[in-house]
Amino acid sequence: MHASSPAVATVILDQAVGKSLDYAIPEDLQTQVEPGMRVAVPLKQGMAHGTIVEIKTHSSFASLVELSALLHEQPRLTTDLLKLSVWMAGYYCTPLDKVIKMILPPAVRKDIRMREQLWIKSNRPTAELIEYCKLARETHPSHATLLDTLLRFPKGMFLTELKERSNVSDHAIQALLKQGLLRTHLVHGDRSLLSECKVFPSKSKKLSEEQSHVLESITKDLHANAFRVHYLHGVTGSGKTEIYLQAIAHAFAMQKQVLFLIPEIALAEQTFSIVRARFQEPIALLHHRLSHGERNNYWEKMCQNNISLVVGARSAIFAPLPRLGLIIVDEEHEGAYKNEEAPSYHARDIAIMRGKMLGATVILGSATPSLESYHNALMGKYTLSTLKTRVASAKLPVMHIVDMRKEKERKNFSLFSEPLVGALKRCYARGEQALLFLNRRGYHTLLLCASCGSSLHCPNCDIALTFYRSANHLACHLCDHRLAPPPTECPTCKLGKTLKFKGVGTEFVERALHALLPEMRTLRMDADTTAHKGSHELLFKQFKSGKADVLIGTQMIAKGLHFPSVTLVGILNADSVLHIPDFRSTETLFQLLLQVSGRAGRGDLPGEVFVQTHMPDHLVIRQAVDKDYLKFFYSERENRKAFGFPPYSKLIKLSLSGLDEKETKHRGEILRTALIAALPSSITIYPLVPSGHARIKGQYRFQFLIKGEKLIAHAPMIAKIAQQNFQKDVKLLIDVDPLDTFF
Repeated sequence: MHASSPAVATVILDQAVGKSLDYAIPEDLQTQVEPGMRVAVPLKQGMAHGTIVEIKTHSSFASLVELSALLHEQPRLTTDLLKLSVWMAGYYCTPLDKVIKMILPPAVRKDIRMREQLWIKSNRPTAELIEYCKLARETHPSHATLLDTLLRFPKGMFLTELKERSNVSDHAIQALLKQGLLRTHLVHGDRSLLSECKVFPSKSKKLSEEQSHVLESITKDLHANAFRVHYLHGVTGSGKTEIYLQAIAHAFAMQKQVLFLIPEIALAEQTFSIVRARFQEPIALLHHRLSHGERNNYWEKMCQNNISLVVGARSAIFAPLPRLGLIIVDEEHEGAYKNEEAPSYHARDIAIMRGKMLGATVILGSATPSLESYHNALMGKYTLSTLKTRVASAKLPVMHIVDMRKEKERKNFSLFSEPLVGALKRCYARGEQALLFLNRRGYHTLLLCASCGSSLHCPNCDIALTFYRSANHLACHLCDHRLAPPPTECPTCKLGKTLKFKGVGTEFVERALHALLPEMRTLRMDADTTAHKGSHELLFKQFKSGKADVLIGTQMIAKGLHFPSVTLVGILNADSVLHIPDFRSTETLFQLLLQVSGRAGRGDLPGEVFVQTHMPDHLVIRQAVDKDYLKFFYSERENRKAFGFPPYSKLIKLSLSGLDEKETKHRGEILRTALIAALPSSITIYPLVPSGHARIKGQYRFQFLIKGEKLIAHAPMIAKIAQQNFQKDVKLLIDVDPLDTFF
């Protein structure tokens, strides 16, 4: 192009074309166009939407067509996010267009607006509705079911959500509306009603000497606009959250925006409530259960500089905040921060890189740091601060190991050991609360044939079907295949009355506890009871308000939650994680044990924890019971060093999946051979093996690992060779810094 030619916009299209395209910028738009803006452009015979990633004066192409229009007045990606996306494309071996498509939510790309929806609420006093329910249970059970659901939400709910929760017909709803028991009105479709909830304002708490030193170090960097990573290693209940809140207050005073990352939706909602009680500034809550309209609405507000603080799960790290100055990553050790699809980013690592690009302060916090992070802190890459004691009068709980082998010798074949049952009774008698942890969903985890030894597996996946007693069906947790009712004859040997249920899940725990201690009220929290939007928050509120004595759950109850009345924690099958053939399994178990136990004794009342295990002498269980992170860290780091695993090397996992088992394996061998020929001998390339789940949703899966100290320097070559060997019928995922090497 000539020097006098119009400026050029390099555009990444929403639809995959494999490369960026250059478009001439019309003269009337040249003063308005910025990188990060969304545009409409001509493509072949039609129009396409895309994102401008660069503005330049020249193009390598002789003639260019003009872009057609700007879709928004402000950029939808900030300058630092564009820079970050380029870095991610190189580091995570992923095309730039795929990275940008992942950062920009579909709701933003498609500009989905919120719709008006029907809000339904009661039109009679609660006592009158309860009386109606009593009468309707026999004559109109669907009416009673609907009102039972609505009575749990005094302020009302969206009609669509009511129908989903109560599973009743429109006819029942119309009948109650006609009787005047219910009423509806149109409301704006923003279901982020947490922002409208009344909260009791909270004030800053007086910090301990330990906490004050940490905050002083953080605020020093905040005021200096200096990038630094502060690692906050504090025992459970040591007041890390209060340090975060006071650091946020300092950032707000300096007109800086804040990102507060939480690993789970449940924790995000709890944290959102905490920060709303402390700050009046506009806050956004981002997670994957937002509607498209809500997400697009939040994104627009952030781009317009109208949000001061974003609380959210993993993908919230990409929130477009132009004045971002503080990033907090709580529970940084959590695997939920790792994206399982390309680009296989880790939100903690993205937080650090984004902070570096912005000159922002980054805080990582955990009671059980990931081994790599703590190693980095000891090496001086992060500023390490340690909180060794709980705040106020709270003490760390007393932990007991229960040898389940001895329980069986005493003919106790119950899921609950005698010491745990005794502790539950004492806890109930004192009017206190308990948590029971089991990281398995469902009622039984296996349906096994006693004759031929085969189990009922999902027809699409390499996984046993889980039995749900409440629904009387078998279900696959990978593809949601369901079989109802469960068969009575073995499909393999065709014998009847040989099928036996084995293994237990949280649904079984709840029923068994009711049978053993019928007076104890329970709530269950797992992926099945929290499928609905807002269900985490509802269950927590019910438990915190004392409507249950025991909360039974999977790992979503294991971290970050604060229940002052919980004085007892029971861990029912502590050593199950150790059976996973992954080099991180001991680290995972140690973190899990300490995090779950940390839910006990967080208030004025002392706490205790019972760890039920068949491996009571295992070193990592002993270290967890002793609450000795440093002893665990140094012994585990020596093991990693002996085998050359992270933090002493880098890993890349290449996973292949396809409908044809032989072809998928063949393509994997070809790719592995090509990499062996191209990479230096200092790089270890492990054999191709079936993945931990060898088949998911009908796709056969194989994988191999690449390991080396300087491995990231070879990432571009690995990506290039992988691209050269790419076949459409076989999918390839390059997972840089994988958290697991088994699945």
